Amino acid sequence: MKQWYRIFLLCSGLIALTLAPGEMTPLYAEEAAAAEAYEPTEDDQAFKAEYEEMVAEHGFHAYAFDFFVTSMLWTVIAAGLVFLMHLGFATLETGMTRQKNAVNVLFKNVFIISIGILTYALVGFNMHYPGEWQIPYVFGMGSPIGDLNEDFTFGYGGVGLAMTGFGDFIFQAMFAATAATIVSGAVAERIKLSAFMVFTVLLVALAYPIAGSWHWGEGFLAELAVPFYDFAGSSAVHGFGGFAALGAVIVLGPRRGKYLKDGKMRPIPGHNIPLAAIGVFLLWFGWFGFNGGSVLSAEPKALGLVFTTTAMAASTGAVASMATSWILLKKPDITMTLNGVLAGLVGITAGADAVGPWAAVFIGLVAGILVVFAIILFDKVRIDDPVGAISVHGVCGVWGTIVIAFFNPDISFLSQVSGAAAFCGFAFVVALLLALLFKATIGFRVGEEEEDEGLDLSEHGQEAYPDFGKVTG
Repeated sequence: MKQWYRIFLLCSGLIALTLAPGEMTPLYAEEAAAAEAYEPTEDDQAFKAEYEEMVAEHGFHAYAFDFFVTSMLWTVIAAGLVFLMHLGFATLETGMTRQKNAVNVLFKNVFIISIGILTYALVGFNMHYPGEWQIPYVFGMGSPIGDLNEDFTFGYGGVGLAMTGFGDFIFQAMFAATAATIVSGAVAERIKLSAFMVFTVLLVALAYPIAGSWHWGEGFLAELAVPFYDFAGSSAVHGFGGFAALGAVIVLGPRRGKYLKDGKMRPIPGHNIPLAAIGVFLLWFGWFGFNGGSVLSAEPKALGLVFTTTAMAASTGAVASMATSWILLKKPDITMTLNGVLAGLVGITAGADAVGPWAAVFIGLVAGILVVFAIILFDKVRIDDPVGAISVHGVCGVWGTIVIAFFNPDISFLSQVSGAAAFCGFAFVVALLLALLFKATIGFRVGEEEEDEGLDLSEHGQEAYPDFGKVTG
């Protein structure tokens, strides 16, 4: 025992000698002397001057440069994920409709994302976030984007909006086309292509940015006593698209043969359910960018929460719709299940950063049940929506917007109802009026023979699967 005690004392003494200041620490003394004798090189002096210049130009935000770079990188990755969602919409809508309309559905989706980005650059961005000329809190004149890096600083939006102007633009541009994509699925298989294209341009270029400015552009919804809260767009994007689809579908009418004279409904199944499933998984994957990118930085606490609530709501929506469709329809329905995933995603989008994981489970649970009942109800009132877009995006978008008021004390129920009503009501009225205008002028729906033949041949003169013989469905 005494030997171990002596070893302990010896080690303690050596440690003390090493750590003590003054001449008793020759190793540290040598390093200190070397540091004092070191003369900065030209590269060192240049770095110091560059850093001091950065601090002078960017102030406080210069110290957040690494965070800013990481956040900007995450923003463009998230924009890419939202872009991927448009592939998801294209495959989902194609799979859920008939073979004879596959080319038409794909063509519309290519047009939507392309025209959406262009019109958002032309007028949308500076209408979404109104600049100099505006009717306060309601509308701002749009203008083409310029050099969004012209006044580049690390403090473009502070650490809460850690991105450049171009990063902000490209992320929001990916959102802009989503509203029209939602409409595309609901009006599939009978809308006139030229009318749809003009309808899409007006919806994406004007209607969506105007409505979006009420919330994200410091409009009247942001000026309420308790501001309206919609984190990533349950109402501002999805509710808007869902109710725009409802307005268009009411004027358009159902597909031929969908509803029989005796009051019964004839199912018109999609031609490629595996393709539809691929679309839903692509959408689910892309939604991590849709919601995660809406953090507007790489702030780790918020990102982790948003990814978790997004995943949990989607999962619960799927399970809830599985069970509900099994009970109501006596068989587990895959199309209802796929829509349940999307219902959960749409539902959580408004409050992905404002509620906890078990609140997200509740939101997804109700959304998954609600979407099944909504799809059945719309069929009963003869609102023909081939992909269930009105139920998924419209109904569940409103649900997700309003319910977060019960989970977060800083969010007002009245403000949420007001915001949901403003977005959905405006979209419905605009779409209804545009559809009526087109119906009275250039025509809104194809003729009966064209519809029976399929829009691939009547509108495009080509088939999606030419090697499979005559198209019958």
